[in-house]
Amino acid sequence: MKQIAIRKVAVLGAGVMGAQIAAHCVNARVPVILFDLADGQSPARNGILLRAIENLARLSPAPLAVKEDAQFIEAGNYDQHLERLRECDLVIEAIAERLDWKRDLYRRIAPHIASNAILASNTSGLSVTSLSGALDAALRPRFCGVHFFNPPRYMHLVELTPAAATGADVVDQLETFLTSTLGKGVLRAKDTPNFIANRVGVFGMLATMHEAAKYGLPYDVVDDLTGSRLGRAKSATFRTADVVGLDTMAAVIRTVQDALPASRDPFSSLYAVPAVLDSLVKKGALGQKSGAGFYRKDGRAIKVLDPGRSEYVDSAGKADELVARILKTEDVGQRLKLLRETDHPQARFLWSIYRDAFHYISVHLGEIAQSARDIDFALRWGFGWDIGPFETWQAAGWLRVAEWVSQDIARGEALCKEPLPGWVSQGPVAKAGAVHTRQGSWNAARSRFEPRTSLAVYSKQLFRAPLIGEGVPTGDDAGQTLFADESCRLWRLEGDAVGQVLIFSIRTRLHVLGPGVIAGLPRALDLAEAEGRALVIWSPKEPFSAGADLKAMLPVFMGGGPKAIGVEERKLQDLLMRVKYAQVPVVAAVQGLALGGGCELLLHCAHRVAVLESYIGMVEVGVGLIPGGGGLKEGALRAAQAARAAGSSDVLPFVRAWFQNTAMANVSKSALEARAMGYLETCDTIVFNPYELLWTAVGQAFAMQAVGYRPPHRPKGFAVAGRSGAATIKAQLVNMREGGFISEHDLLIAGSIAEVLTGGDVEPGSLVDEQWLLDLEREHFTRLVANPKSQERMMGMLQTGKPVRN
Repeated sequence: MKQIAIRKVAVLGAGVMGAQIAAHCVNARVPVILFDLADGQSPARNGILLRAIENLARLSPAPLAVKEDAQFIEAGNYDQHLERLRECDLVIEAIAERLDWKRDLYRRIAPHIASNAILASNTSGLSVTSLSGALDAALRPRFCGVHFFNPPRYMHLVELTPAAATGADVVDQLETFLTSTLGKGVLRAKDTPNFIANRVGVFGMLATMHEAAKYGLPYDVVDDLTGSRLGRAKSATFRTADVVGLDTMAAVIRTVQDALPASRDPFSSLYAVPAVLDSLVKKGALGQKSGAGFYRKDGRAIKVLDPGRSEYVDSAGKADELVARILKTEDVGQRLKLLRETDHPQARFLWSIYRDAFHYISVHLGEIAQSARDIDFALRWGFGWDIGPFETWQAAGWLRVAEWVSQDIARGEALCKEPLPGWVSQGPVAKAGAVHTRQGSWNAARSRFEPRTSLAVYSKQLFRAPLIGEGVPTGDDAGQTLFADESCRLWRLEGDAVGQVLIFSIRTRLHVLGPGVIAGLPRALDLAEAEGRALVIWSPKEPFSAGADLKAMLPVFMGGGPKAIGVEERKLQDLLMRVKYAQVPVVAAVQGLALGGGCELLLHCAHRVAVLESYIGMVEVGVGLIPGGGGLKEGALRAAQAARAAGSSDVLPFVRAWFQNTAMANVSKSALEARAMGYLETCDTIVFNPYELLWTAVGQAFAMQAVGYRPPHRPKGFAVAGRSGAATIKAQLVNMREGGFISEHDLLIAGSIAEVLTGGDVEPGSLVDEQWLLDLEREHFTRLVANPKSQERMMGMLQTGKPVRN
């Protein structure tokens, strides 16, 4: 098969998954046609499709990065438009999990698929080789499984499963597209029931339900124990089942039960629909979609099912204080030891689910995955775990934990009598005390440590997704450090081109801009300018920055009052102006939150490279303040530039969006939306895979410097809307206050934002410079710092992490 570019995609099936896969293709600017059955009730016979596309705007979390982009999903039905499949380089089938339905559809569409196009099924667990049996010899090598996880925009995992006849080049090309264009973490799964993530994940849920019943724990207690306390999804176990749908959960269990008899899986006795789950489904209590399942919402109250009484009771179950303390133990080995040895049902329950997971993944590793790495990533990327099960086992002490599991098996306390496989306690793994090493991760089928794939697309990931115990350099410690302290680090990568760019990484909690960062960034700029090297602001983990360090402001305020705060604010303003007019390009590499001062920092950079999942906004009103680092100045300047470009002498219409977004603390729901809001510019770069962010930013910075970067001219004067513009905005604010929509203090803060954005007490159309607006911004900022109601908001945020409305 020759190399192809995937320029257009077709998605077959406009259900929840199919429509969202199509939406994510649109996010990535990949043209897409969404197919489904023809609808005889609508004029164009596309009613099913049009309703599915319309429904995307109502889904939460939002499948579309910009909801208006739903217009770019083309609709096609199987009766009228199959010829359009020839336009597509990739066809993804995403209809219901019925082998017969899928094979019938393949026979129908096969004559219309282009000669070099790839056909892939989004099946979550059916045999890919069995599905391929409906295809002719020419198409079979271009067929494979491509399993997205719900919701596909946000879940990083895609399982790529070749059938017996799938060509290696097909899998390589599809992995490249999924990784870089759609931003996914791709795992190559073996063609076994439920592949990797669902195989282990469904087992884990069933094991958890089994152990919870054994130890008599209420469902809400189990969810409190198995969610964020274990570094897993907040929905934990029973809430997750409710969200998935109890009927869906039961169907998945029955599929596993049919596919994995005792002759194939020693844990098969667990693969039965629990009695309580079966009873709920028969009653029509299907979880969230029916209004009741393991939980039921009564008004604002959440109630939980008491299976003993067969009724819903108030949900108040929590982890016991002793067990909660154990779970905070930093040493993983000590934590597991305490859980195993503590005579408390919650502790024994937690040890049991850890043991069951270790037992299962070791027995089945060789069958279901290429290496231990794939199982860990499957649970992290597909189920939202912070740490994979093999990582946990290895961090706790490989051989010691193996001995504990073996003892439980021998005593009959495990879920089955199957012993741990020999490789666990003998040979290379036992010698290394690890499944993850510098040489690779353990491949049980080949009895070797398997290195990571060297597919060319991964050259764009300067630091691959890390694994505990792998022992390779990460963004925290790689390269040559030029200076470092607890707040920040300046460093460079090894290599000819990448080594020409300096990297500034923030180390504070949530990467807030505290005194150490404000002192370190000028130092980094000094070195970059002295050496003539571009500078990238990037941190190994998100967020980009949650804003200014409120906590650090307290002692400054206590020691010198608002005047002292004004001095510190001037330092931040001067720093960000230094960033804007640096003699070398400063590139912001943005991922996750960029709020308040973090948003202001990126606004002043020469270029921004942002991951799609970047959430950007100036949110200072939540703590009773206005942006004080030059964010409003940038808004006023860009509004003036937009007005001039449009040939308008009236700046106010161009200021309004900046006012509304700031006064309402609007945060973009994606990098694409941030571009529409003005926080990112049209020329800024958006990447979909977060692991490609640094490579892209460094490349951009290097190119800018290599072609002779010069900073922009400082504008000598630009037009502002003036006092009449501020009065117009304030009049609307007064109406909102009179209507009870905002408080008196909200009015004061929003009025300050309006005054700064419109240039203060000047005539409409007056020309001002940047320093004028910075001074005005700082004046209003320090005035609000002195206001008791703003102080209440700041203290409320520091104490509770939540905004105070007053």
